[in-house]
Amino acid sequence: MPPTHTSTFAVLGAGSWGTALAMLLARNGHPTRLWGRNAEQMESMSQQRCNQRYLPDISLPEGLSPTADLTSALSGVENILIAVPSHAFRSTLKAISPHITDTAKLAWATKGLEPGSKKLLHEIFIEELGSKRNHAVISGPTFAKEVALHLPTAVTVASNDADTAKHFAACLHNNSFRAYTSDDVIGVEIGGAVKNVLALAAGIADGLGFGANTRAALITRGLAEMMRLGVALGGQQETFMGLAGLGDLVLTCTDNQSRNRRIGLALGQGQSLEQAIARIEQVVEGVRSAPEISELAHSLGIDMPIIEQVHKVLCQKLKPQTAVEALLARDQKAESS
Repeated sequence: MPPTHTSTFAVLGAGSWGTALAMLLARNGHPTRLWGRNAEQMESMSQQRCNQRYLPDISLPEGLSPTADLTSALSGVENILIAVPSHAFRSTLKAISPHITDTAKLAWATKGLEPGSKKLLHEIFIEELGSKRNHAVISGPTFAKEVALHLPTAVTVASNDADTAKHFAACLHNNSFRAYTSDDVIGVEIGGAVKNVLALAAGIADGLGFGANTRAALITRGLAEMMRLGVALGGQQETFMGLAGLGDLVLTCTDNQSRNRRIGLALGQGQSLEQAIARIEQVVEGVRSAPEISELAHSLGIDMPIIEQVHKVLCQKLKPQTAVEALLARDQKAESS
């Protein structure tokens, strides 16, 4: 399905997800510059026409230009899509602020909360770039490799402005990638952050040798925790039953392409957190988000027992088996509570 209008894009962040999104946009006919901090890596991508580190043997399409020069990447672009890890989100906004025009459209595909402040990413966006600039967040059940391989995928594009959501959705949408719009930025952000921590829990349970019953219960009760926090922060309940909530949660809890799930598996099998992270060799957002989400829930008086136990396993060295026993020892209650 050819685009009705081509727009120049800068995709910031040359990890697996940023590269896959840049490939998607370029295939859709949008001239795309992919920026990464590592000059050697970006030069290698330019020469090999492949991100050999993160998406090996998948060729970059024509119209995609890797670069380590941020000023060059942003020069004259109409659209900016940020795909850096959550801990680098604010610094990336600070870096691009002097280079973007008033008419440039911005979106991000980053998932998580800001370390320390526990702020949602749209709050950081407003602090750094102002409340008058429209913005969008892209989230959903997505593994980068499958997007890069043209496998059918669907996401949610949420924005504070309906036209901005429609714009980014139209640029991403094609016959194998469906983009749906939403006005619930908070709900989509919370879904994307919390599901990573719940995937750690599912991995731990499987690493301990528990079965499919346990995994299904964790997903279902985890969804209830996600909804409680999201609604308390202003998200819409129905968002959590959609792609950015339940869809992304099921994906990351059940497939070993999920880095968060693989960390959980390793912990459940007796490895230390340091050993597990060393084997992944990529940012694992759930590890960073777990303490932030747990502390945010406590500050709001929101009950999130699964998140709390994952936090204790990661940060207080609680044994995974002990964490499970603590969950099973909780008082019996009505499912709706």
